[in-house]
Amino acid sequence: MAPMTNMRTENMLTLAAIVLLVTGCLTVLAPFVSALLWAVILSFSTWGIYARVLRICGDRRGLSAGIMTLILALVLLAPVVLVAAQLGDNLQHLGSEVEHLMAGGLPQPPAWLKGLPVVGRYANDYWLSLCTDSALRGTAGNKAQLWLQTQAKPITTWLFERGLDVGQAILQLTLSIFAAFYLYRDGLRVAARFSAGMEQIAGRRAQALTDLAARTVQGVVYGILGTSLAQGAAAAIGFSLAGVPGPLLLGLITSVVSIIPGGPPLIWIPATLWLWHGQTPGWATFMAIWGFFIISGIDNLVRPYLISQGASLPFLLVLLGVIGGLLAFGFIGVFLGPTLLAVGFAVLREWTRDEKGLRDTHAEPPATM
Repeated sequence: MAPMTNMRTENMLTLAAIVLLVTGCLTVLAPFVSALLWAVILSFSTWGIYARVLRICGDRRGLSAGIMTLILALVLLAPVVLVAAQLGDNLQHLGSEVEHLMAGGLPQPPAWLKGLPVVGRYANDYWLSLCTDSALRGTAGNKAQLWLQTQAKPITTWLFERGLDVGQAILQLTLSIFAAFYLYRDGLRVAARFSAGMEQIAGRRAQALTDLAARTVQGVVYGILGTSLAQGAAAAIGFSLAGVPGPLLLGLITSVVSIIPGGPPLIWIPATLWLWHGQTPGWATFMAIWGFFIISGIDNLVRPYLISQGASLPFLLVLLGVIGGLLAFGFIGVFLGPTLLAVGFAVLREWTRDEKGLRDTHAEPPATM
């Protein structure tokens, strides 16, 4: 009786030790989960390119992994850092302009404001009321100054928090690219262990589900990144033709915001308004047409096509994946969310279709006359 009790106690202690060990490992890795997941997705979806680089480098895995890591940094990290730096400079300039307004008051409204369709007259009148409010005339400030003074602290806090978010996103992306180096170098061994684990879980379905998940991941990543690059290039071309300042920078910003559905209009619509205010209605009309049919039109053509190469994914899942991933994982979640939902959707669809096929196979044959 005593040996049985000792064995049971030893098993419970072993199980408790394993649980504590797993909990500790997950606690340590929790801040890096999104970065590691993105590293897996990146390395997996670009494995074909890595295989070609590996052949060119004579099967030297370390050198090939280093080259792929450098490519990822140039393609993904460099544009984000460039855009973040430019936004930081613009925010600093905006802050100095706000301080100038608080010190000297709001200037008279520009002439083009009144000419805006629908809202121009109301915006012009409201601007004038801020400048010439009779109740505050002759005092230390006017409505605009008082409003800026009361909102200065909340706006500063909000901008500081957004700056931290951008910095965290750059850090996560850097960690993902760094981790991708080791996944490229040791990817075959990791894949073998993953396949063995899947066979233990899913049995005979393991290979089919793994292949389906692979196609889905590639389709979603190619769809998001391919659409982003295409929209950024189209935007840069349109801005350059229309004479908008900084077309390359605006193209990069369009490429980044196009990851979010409906993001590119946030860039090309203000550019169109700027052209309209600059007394160039012809180029403003061109920019509006180019933005609506070319820049935003790419999202309706290229993204569904590229994603459908891996798995047919409803647009609603893409939208929910982007928003949910952004809320759950930050900027990296824009990629992770749609990818994870796509894999889950595709696996569930394949699983239920297989179950239906099994039921049909075992169903009784129809009665014959």
